[in-house]
Amino acid sequence: MPIKTLTDSNFKSYIGDAAALILISDGGDKLRSDFKTAFDKAAEEEDGIVFGRVDPSVYTKLAARFDYQNRSLLIGLYRGETLFRRSRPWASDLPDYISQLKEAISADLPPEAREAAIEEEEEALVLLDKPLDVTDANFEQEAITASHELPVLVDFWAEWCGPCRQVSPILEKLAGEYAGQIRVVKVDTDANPGLSQAFQIRSIPTIAVFKQGKLIFMQPGALPEPSFRELIKQAIELEIPADEAASA
Repeated sequence: MPIKTLTDSNFKSYIGDAAALILISDGGDKLRSDFKTAFDKAAEEEDGIVFGRVDPSVYTKLAARFDYQNRSLLIGLYRGETLFRRSRPWASDLPDYISQLKEAISADLPPEAREAAIEEEEEALVLLDKPLDVTDANFEQEAITASHELPVLVDFWAEWCGPCRQVSPILEKLAGEYAGQIRVVKVDTDANPGLSQAFQIRSIPTIAVFKQGKLIFMQPGALPEPSFRELIKQAIELEIPADEAASA
């Protein structure tokens, strides 16, 4: 979905009661470059959320409405209410903010529609039989949130990385074999700098595993197939105490 250029006059017609992420920045207020990249990418990939930009030096009424203080500002809105605001936002924050907006939308659905959406998500998780490419924008949903249903193995990789190419066919094979028991997702570290920064990726490939929202394994280096099999089996069998899972 294209990013909307929001003005004092068109704001209400574009945003209305929609779920919206609004970036207020004049280009000279130290907006982080990794956030700009992640914001643009999320706008292309996410449905159901309006992404908008405001130039506060031009549209002063909107700047005043959101109390812009000469620092880049991210606002999350739903039904005209501000759900969150973040000064000088980080790219690694974006997946959580998108998740909050989606939760607000879901909470507004009629019970029947909400149940249907949950069933659809669960079915999608079970049917995933190959690695899924994830991004700064959807990592929270596709990896961390999804790990409450199945363990999630994350492969942090890059196109130029030789060892990553050795790991790739192994994960393709195991994703099929263990479909419905574990899901495998891949993060291109060059294309998703926010996640690389958030997880302090210094070497690739780096393999991580999440279960019940918790990071239970992270290690750099290309593992052989038997080691991957053992890791997957341990992740499936691992029991996370209910109180720890609830706090994740």
